[in-house]
Amino acid sequence: MSNRKATVERNTKETQIEVSLILDGKGKTELNIGIPFLEHMLEQVARHGLFDLSIKAKGDLEIDAHHTVEDVGITLGQAFTQALKDKQGIRRYAHAYVPLDEALSRVVIDCSGRPGLEYNANYPRARVGEFDIDLVFEFFQGFVNHAMMTLHIDNIRGRNSHHIAETIFKAFGRALRVAVEVDPAMKDILPSTKGAL
Repeated sequence: MSNRKATVERNTKETQIEVSLILDGKGKTELNIGIPFLEHMLEQVARHGLFDLSIKAKGDLEIDAHHTVEDVGITLGQAFTQALKDKQGIRRYAHAYVPLDEALSRVVIDCSGRPGLEYNANYPRARVGEFDIDLVFEFFQGFVNHAMMTLHIDNIRGRNSHHIAETIFKAFGRALRVAVEVDPAMKDILPSTKGAL
């Protein structure tokens, strides 16, 4: 399955982004986004998802990080869509719970072909370092809209905003890894009664 990979570019007046993704990788990353906290979070996704991920991004960070974070989510979603091709043989559904000290989050994924996001997380602080924590939602909204996946994110508990966000991204990586994995029992079967995903 080493051919499950994609390279996607997105160029607008606000951002220039290139994402290269290998689904069946080893968790290696090369991230140059200009937003250290987002890079830290995406390193968690790749490591726990066992995806090889390269992202180069240049955005209008002099304004704020919003456009860059959202567009990275969009471009990464497009890369997943391309790498998954017709989705034949994948597990499709997956979930993961991840703790980090006092924080605990759950992520549930359906590679459904339909974009949907349910996002339930309350952060004690509005910023982690220089990062506006509201942008976590914008990242995932951009991702699901272009990955064509249904994603339920629930932070169950937590007191530290960094810990909460990190449990979400780690759980996302772990659930995504299982959802896109090829199921040996279904390798020639599309996981849908509709005949399309």
